[in-house]
Amino acid sequence: MLVRRAASRLGAQAAAFVAVAVVLVTAAAVVVLLRDQERAVTNLQDATIALADDVDDPPLDTWLVIRDARGQQDTTPGLPAGADDPAAFAAVVAGGPPTTSDRQVDGVTYRVTTVKRTDGFVVQAALDLTPRQNDRNRILAAMLAAGALGLLLAAAAGRWLSRRVLRPMSATLTLQRRFVADAGHELRTPLTLLGTRAQLLRRRLQQVRDKGDVPRVWSDSGALTVATLADRALDDVDNVVADSAYITAILEDLLLAADPHMARAQRLVDLTAMCRDTIRQAVPAAHERGVALHGPAETDDPIEVIGSAVALHRALTALVDNALRHARSSVSVVARRERDRAVIAVTDDGPGVDAQLAPRLFDRFATGTADAGQGPRRYGLGLALVAEIAAAHRGDVALGAPPGTTLRISLPSAPKRSPRNL
Repeated sequence: MLVRRAASRLGAQAAAFVAVAVVLVTAAAVVVLLRDQERAVTNLQDATIALADDVDDPPLDTWLVIRDARGQQDTTPGLPAGADDPAAFAAVVAGGPPTTSDRQVDGVTYRVTTVKRTDGFVVQAALDLTPRQNDRNRILAAMLAAGALGLLLAAAAGRWLSRRVLRPMSATLTLQRRFVADAGHELRTPLTLLGTRAQLLRRRLQQVRDKGDVPRVWSDSGALTVATLADRALDDVDNVVADSAYITAILEDLLLAADPHMARAQRLVDLTAMCRDTIRQAVPAAHERGVALHGPAETDDPIEVIGSAVALHRALTALVDNALRHARSSVSVVARRERDRAVIAVTDDGPGVDAQLAPRLFDRFATGTADAGQGPRRYGLGLALVAEIAAAHRGDVALGAPPGTTLRISLPSAPKRSPRNL
């Protein structure tokens, strides 16, 4: 559907361009045609007046009124009534300048020119412009018909070419949507089973913890009751349940993103709280790498935007994961408001971004040489997905200035709520 719409838009745009070109060419042709006709009429009347020695054989559609040097005046037989201009003729006879005017008589236009020649003759030529106007109208009609036909052919050709060009893109998009949908469908079932099993394990651990007469278990640090072990295990199981629910939410968001007819749920999202949650989830990975995490305090003011909480959380998680992989000792996550924008800045104290990679940092499958040999293979998708999520929320992601590496997500901030609505 989207590809067909794109093809229709491209065809309409091609037709519009052709229409503009046709209008410009037609206008230029009309101007040239009118000028040529005007020049031809002027040249014809000038030649007729200069060569006329009597009124008997004027050119076609022309009538003459001649007054010779002796004052004798003669008129071409059949001169239409009102086609001549006696006033202009008298004015030129009296020594006035040559005159040219158009006269309308019964719907017919006559070009009337009066000149006093050097031999003393006063000649007035009346030319019927109707044949020339008819020729001009026929030419204009033919040009308009040709332009309309060219416009239709251009629209049809543009639509056909756009469909031909977009066909590989359509196949690619179909394959991409099918892959995401299949992957989401196949992963949803095992994730559901994982969450169910984790919840069953949690209930059993609760039953063990709630028993009063439980033995002690000895460890290097001393005696631990089974209830104490169960409490610790319950915390881990809670994290497993939360992680499986989060992964399921990510799959749902991916399926929504793959379906062009569905829209993500839009709601008020507190970026400050999201930063704190993301940091809490990243603590185990940070401890494993020996990196200190710094983020918003519990007392910091909320920074709110309108959008998809799951998608924005995915973007922030990708930025934090990227920062942890490159940091030497610390990563900081800051949420703040800049005018009418909400900004999240993730900064690490690593070596910075490779200068060759920086221009295509947010392109798909863009990986730097620094990623080679560092754990599992990287596919260069994380930052590209961050850029897509930011763009879907009418925002952007950018690389900050050194030292270290700072990646900033900038989004339109939600209007501040009044205390009554909080």
